[in-house]
Amino acid sequence: MTPRLLVALLLIGCASDRRPEGPRVTSSAGNVTQVADSNAYPVIRALYLNRFAPQSAPKMRHLLAIADSTEINGFVIDMKDEFGLNYRSANPKLRRNAGGTHGMVGNVKRLVDSVKAHGLVPIARVVAFKDPVAAQVNPEWTIRREDSTIWLDKEGLAWVNAHNPAVWEYNLAVAEELVSLGFEEIQWDYIRFPEPYRSLPKQVFPGATKSKPDALAAFLQLAQERLSKLGARNTADVFGLVTTVRGALEVGQHWEKLSPHVDVILPMVYPSHYPRGAFGIARPNAEPYRVLKTAIDTARVRDEKLGITKAEHVRPWIQAFTIGQPPYGPEQVKAQMQAIYDAGYDGWVLWSPGSKYDAFVPAFERELVSRKKTP
Repeated sequence: MTPRLLVALLLIGCASDRRPEGPRVTSSAGNVTQVADSNAYPVIRALYLNRFAPQSAPKMRHLLAIADSTEINGFVIDMKDEFGLNYRSANPKLRRNAGGTHGMVGNVKRLVDSVKAHGLVPIARVVAFKDPVAAQVNPEWTIRREDSTIWLDKEGLAWVNAHNPAVWEYNLAVAEELVSLGFEEIQWDYIRFPEPYRSLPKQVFPGATKSKPDALAAFLQLAQERLSKLGARNTADVFGLVTTVRGALEVGQHWEKLSPHVDVILPMVYPSHYPRGAFGIARPNAEPYRVLKTAIDTARVRDEKLGITKAEHVRPWIQAFTIGQPPYGPEQVKAQMQAIYDAGYDGWVLWSPGSKYDAFVPAFERELVSRKKTP
C-alpha cells in the first residue's frame, strides 16, 4: 500500500465518524448524548454543489478536502435544476425531459458512494416547478395565459403547472430514482408558483381545484408519503420571508401549510434579500445576525404552535455570497451560524452559486459539535 493511499484511507475513516446517526449528537464537552425529542433528525451542516461541481473531478476533490478537514457533513447536490436532469436516468420517460446542454454527472452511484465514503450525507436538490425543459417537451404541463398560449416569466422561461398531477408524478419519479441511487434526502426547491408581476400576462392554471398553498402542501404531503416508505427524508426550500409573513406569499408559500408536510424545512434567510428597514434594521445585509435570529426565532415559534417540536425541523440557508455592502466573508457567515444556534437549531446549508467556499473556510469548526442554545 502506498503512503498516499494509506493517508486517504485514514482520512476516509476519520471523516466517516462525522456521519449523523439518528438523534445522537456530540455536545461541546465532547460527550455523545441523546436528544430529548425522540423524533429528532440528524444535525446536518452542508455545502451546496451546483450541477457543474460533481461533473469536475478536481472540483470534487477540493470540496471533499474542505469537508474532510471541517465540521461539514453533507453535500446538497443539484440533480435536477432549471436545465433539467443532471444525470442520465434509467427510465426512458424521465430521460426525455433531461435537457443535457450543460453536461451531466457520468456515474451517480459512484458520486454518492464517494460522498458517503467521506462521511457525508448525500442530499439531492430537485427543482420542482421552474422546469422549462420539461415544459418544452410537455407543453400540456405548462402554465397558460388567458389566450391559452404558454405563459413565460421575465426570463422568457415557461414553468410547469404545480396543479398538474402529471407534473407531480414526474418529479416524484425523479426523486424515487435518486433515492434508489443512494441519496438519503430529497430537497425540493422552487416549491412555488412564479411571481405574478403586473408587467406580465395573467397566469392561468388548467385543472386547478385548490388554492396555491393547498396545491403545494398536497404535493409535499404526497412526497412525504412516498419518500418515507423508501427511508428518505423529504425536505423543502422556502423564501426567507415565509418565516415572518403571516399569510401566504403570492407564489403560494405559507409556513403553516407547508411545514407540517416535510421532515425539514429550509428557509432561504439571506440578509441581502430583505428590504431596507425589515425588522427595524436600516440595512439588513449589514446585520446578518439580527436578520437570521429574528427570522429563525419566528419560524421556531410557528412550528411549536403547529405542534412540531423536532429538534432539527428548521435548517436555514446561509448566505455565502456578496450582494451589495459589506462584502461577505467568514465574519458574516459566522454571525449567521451563531444566530441559528442561538435560535435553537444546529444545522445549516451554505449557498454559493458557484460552489466556491475557500473564503469561508475560516468560519468552519474542525469538528461537528452541538452549539445550539435552548430557547
